[in-house]
Amino acid sequence: MSNLRFVFLGLAIWGAVHPMAYFLSWFNEFGYALGPMIDAWYVNDATSGLVWDLTIAAIALTVWVVAESLSRRNWRGLWSIPATFMIGVSCGLPLYLFLRSRPVADRSE
Repeated sequence: MSNLRFVFLGLAIWGAVHPMAYFLSWFNEFGYALGPMIDAWYVNDATSGLVWDLTIAAIALTVWVVAESLSRRNWRGLWSIPATFMIGVSCGLPLYLFLRSRPVADRSE
């Protein structure tokens, strides 16, 4: 595996673990209900802007992943879509780059 793939994999793992530590801390303090967390995302203009920024980035990533998966027949790349919406763009994007950068078998034979 190339060094670049190791970087992408490391970023995907970091993008899953680091934000999750903050989410779990929040849930431990305020309870394990999703409604209050969503309310907290819109507590001020800064958090609302960040939520919309990440939402638009997640949608753009999803469109890109679907389009490339269809054209390249790289179905493994589709794993990044649930990672994006269930964990975050910080995990989904590097995961997709990791999956996309794997060597492709020569199809000319």
